[in-house]
Amino acid sequence: MENKVFGALLAGAALAFGLGMAQAADVTDARLLAAGSDGEAANWLTHHRTYNAHRFSKLDEVNKHTAKGLKLAFAVPLGGWEPSELTSPAMQATPLADGGFLYVTDGWGTVYKIDARSGDRGRVVWKADFDTDHETMAIPVNRGVALWNNLVFSNLVDGRVVAVDDATGEIAWEKQVATGAGEGFTGAPLVAGGKLIVGQSMGDWATRGFIAALDPATGDELWRFYTVPSPDEPGGDTWRCDEGGQPDCWKTGGAAVWATGSYDPENKLLIVGTGNPVPMFDPEARPGDNLYSNSAVAVDVEAGKLVWHFQYTPGDYFDFDETGAHLLIDRKVGGEDRKVVVHFGRNGFFYRLDRTNGSFIAAKQYIDKLTWTAGIDPKTGKPLGYDPSVGLQEYTAGLVPRREGVDRVTSCPHAQGGVNFWPTAYNPDLNLAYGASIEGCSEVVIPEVVGAGGLLEGGREYAGEGEIWRGGGIGATEGIVGSISAFDVTTGEATIKVKTEYPNYSGVLATRGNLIFTGHMDGRFSAYDATSLEELWHINVGVEFQAPPMTYAVDGKQYVAIVGGGGGLSPGVGSFGRTELNTMQRAYMLWVFAL
Repeated sequence: MENKVFGALLAGAALAFGLGMAQAADVTDARLLAAGSDGEAANWLTHHRTYNAHRFSKLDEVNKHTAKGLKLAFAVPLGGWEPSELTSPAMQATPLADGGFLYVTDGWGTVYKIDARSGDRGRVVWKADFDTDHETMAIPVNRGVALWNNLVFSNLVDGRVVAVDDATGEIAWEKQVATGAGEGFTGAPLVAGGKLIVGQSMGDWATRGFIAALDPATGDELWRFYTVPSPDEPGGDTWRCDEGGQPDCWKTGGAAVWATGSYDPENKLLIVGTGNPVPMFDPEARPGDNLYSNSAVAVDVEAGKLVWHFQYTPGDYFDFDETGAHLLIDRKVGGEDRKVVVHFGRNGFFYRLDRTNGSFIAAKQYIDKLTWTAGIDPKTGKPLGYDPSVGLQEYTAGLVPRREGVDRVTSCPHAQGGVNFWPTAYNPDLNLAYGASIEGCSEVVIPEVVGAGGLLEGGREYAGEGEIWRGGGIGATEGIVGSISAFDVTTGEATIKVKTEYPNYSGVLATRGNLIFTGHMDGRFSAYDATSLEELWHINVGVEFQAPPMTYAVDGKQYVAIVGGGGGLSPGVGSFGRTELNTMQRAYMLWVFAL
């Protein structure tokens, strides 16, 4: 195994140069619970930094007054260039930081431990490569690792979960958790309530989504919750497969979990967003509301049982996955103390829910142009036009793709959103939630199409379990750009919004320095004033950003880091028609900036 050889060589080199193999203290359950405390301000211990998913750092050396002085501190080239049968690996990981060591993955899930303590260079301590089959995997994506005690965890696109010894880079245990055809993992794992949480990510490959909890010490499975219920389970009757759809359509229903959830330790609730029903553009193949797709689900972390759910878009036919971050916030709403879930919906609405029971509080449109529904019912939170008695929804008359009749429609927002799964953030000092978006529309086509004019191949007919099943295709319309929005969590009202030149594939970081950081498709990395959203600083490093930024400190000095390099399905060109990005080259790098 490469990780053994490479790790041993680097260990020897480190000792030869007097670097040693020093490491931070074990990442205990207590440290994870205290990840937002002053004592952990220098570190970034879990995917969203804290269980509440705020992606907020208390570090403030880099602030709105000093940000203009940011410069490149160092960069570290990463591997994972080998393409799959469909595309090149996508670099979408959030680096973790502990005691000056960084942990990052490439698109194949290979883990790199990097010694960044010097502040002017990053030395790879070890590289753990897990011999993933690079020939048959469809879309190699990995969004980062989890840390626990002396172990580093990586989920793999082939369905394995692997634990690596933090000191040596050697494999401690390996489990094949996802075993069905087409199943796999892309989201970063989460250690919560003493359990390692993983989510089955490959819903669009005609699989059935699930969340599983493993014993982090051994990898043994403790429970599994399916995000598509069977016919005899609660919610199973929302898959009305006997009304002209695919037989047993729930078995291939999607509702994937391909982004890391939030955790409420007080109530032991894991709160996770789920993806679209499958096929994504052809509701006639799976009539009904299709629970628990396009939903926030709250699962008891001890028992693996559903406590509550809220479905944003029942019977979705525009690919409005809601796997994006759910911010957990305690604030007054209408003069009353509330435990709130805040979510920038991919469908174009900013939602507030009650965290104790999932009840709807309010929603507000944040996308400029929205045509798929006339709004949200203020009492139920369902889209206007929703009819619970029918198997096929039609939220806006005539704006529904159908096998017969209207087989080509243009809808807003774009099928990718709105805010896609890239993370949002919350600044508790300002009481503002931030989301970085796609602004524009897309054409949805039901008949089979073949790539022309920016359209994706339709995948019209069911090709079998484990084969991608879109039920149609999408194409870009003119003028697709991006935006960053800030919302007051107490009032639910937007405070400021700015446009960006390109749709956002990076997500946002908020800091006590009253800054918002994000990356852009054209290689620009930017810092914005958290109140006015004025761009205060930027640098263009020439590689596409699809990963979220993070920040950490060593010996009191603050650094801001982001992984760049692009990969995946050429989002700028194929989905958004931005042909000027055609000539951008891929270079998989970890970029680190400081004053």
